[in-house]
Amino acid sequence: MSTVLLVEDDGPLRTTLRASLLQGEYDVVDVATGEEALIAVANDHPDVVVLDLGLPGIDGFETLRHVRAFSDAPVLVLTVRDRPADKVEALDSGADDYVLKPFDTEELLARIRALLRRPAVGGGQSSVFRSGDLAIDFTARRVTVGDEVVHLTPVEYRLLEVLVGNRGSMLTRDELGYAVWGSKLRADRGRLRVVVLHLRRKLHDDAARPRLIFTEPGVGYRWIAEQEELAPGSP
Repeated sequence: MSTVLLVEDDGPLRTTLRASLLQGEYDVVDVATGEEALIAVANDHPDVVVLDLGLPGIDGFETLRHVRAFSDAPVLVLTVRDRPADKVEALDSGADDYVLKPFDTEELLARIRALLRRPAVGGGQSSVFRSGDLAIDFTARRVTVGDEVVHLTPVEYRLLEVLVGNRGSMLTRDELGYAVWGSKLRADRGRLRVVVLHLRRKLHDDAARPRLIFTEPGVGYRWIAEQEELAPGSP
């Protein structure tokens, strides 16, 4: 049974949502503040976080950034804020989906189910992935090329996790958009291309002769670099 962390300061709405989630056969942890949410993420290891942005104390954006620093649990933002700038900030801070209030409960439950079905993020790989001069430490969230530390945005790092976690598999643009941002982003495929371009540049991967990320025109992307086994006695 999957665990949903519900972060909502509106008491009646939190009670209603909790009942709907329980009826959907989820374990539910519900809290009213960002501070409580961070404790719950650390202690309860939820499979999905449903997060309101308008929280007392630390707001939803700051809560999201703190959550993303140590958890890969999908985060669904639930808010009345309908400004495009708020949505962009939430998605770039690591949110997987963005739902406006008022909302249809059945749609919300469907979106949670979809998040739980998304392509694996970091699934199946060892703590450190090495290929040539590239090293990705998934525990420390640290990426290096040779002796150079590579600084990735949250979206770039999330894309990297999804690609490496599904290495060898062709992921369509819609699948990647869904895994990284929480929606298929049919109108924003150009945005995915830009993120891939930036990631390639930072990893020194030449699109004309790729060694890490292969592009299937009109389809999507595949991580092609193989995991290199360390020789016995290597650090």
